[in-house]
Amino acid sequence: IYGLRRDVRHDELKLHVQPKIDLAVHRVCGAEALVRWDHPVLGWLPPNEFIPFAEQSGNITLITTWALSTAVRECRLWLEEGLRIPVSVNLSSRDLQDERLPVFVTELLRDHDLSPDFLTLEITEQALVRDFARATSVLQCLRNLGVRISIDDFGTGYSSLAQLRNLPVDELKIDRSFVLQLPESRPDAAIVRASVDLAHDLGLEVVAEGVENLACMRWLMELGCERAQGFLFSRPMATENFVAWVRQFSSAQFELST
Repeated sequence: IYGLRRDVRHDELKLHVQPKIDLAVHRVCGAEALVRWDHPVLGWLPPNEFIPFAEQSGNITLITTWALSTAVRECRLWLEEGLRIPVSVNLSSRDLQDERLPVFVTELLRDHDLSPDFLTLEITEQALVRDFARATSVLQCLRNLGVRISIDDFGTGYSSLAQLRNLPVDELKIDRSFVLQLPESRPDAAIVRASVDLAHDLGLEVVAEGVENLACMRWLMELGCERAQGFLFSRPMATENFVAWVRQFSSAQFELST
């Protein structure tokens, strides 16, 4: 993680976004913010090559603060361009132990004159393991602000159904590992079907990650999954390209054939 603090100061972290699609109307309904590191020696680094080290070294809060600030600023710019598209930012287990986080988010939204419902915070099941009670308390404070809470990579962690029932969340994201082979894989189809039913019974909306083909998208639509994200629609892109991409996005190519 050498050089991370310097690179943040020199704006060498870059924000990319991947759109989320409302399957009912085939429109862009959100964007997930994804951090990339333009390392001066190693070049472009994806999150899996530096986020784990940032968590181990205690520098993850630095990245989260930067990602939140940058994503909220971009979302404000989208609004000024006439696009009412919420942004999602990932939180780590360390972030969920920081009781100052709700104050930071409050001030950030206020400084950019952005309504809280334009921000979704994504957490993984693993992030809850360290201290479930404190993490839940921080999440409840954030949700009380009006920020949406999403469980990311659902199905890959270790949280019990009892914990899920008690979490202050609005959305469940099904991990791409269960989606990539849909609808051909019967085991994956069973898991996804059960996850969607569970989420809906708990009053949660569902996002399927890893949607890469029309057959998968159609199957998810028939299942009642509200939203999708994946290469079928777009790979992650630089934020400066997002507004133009949204305006050029044509839902017609993803319509169900009759």
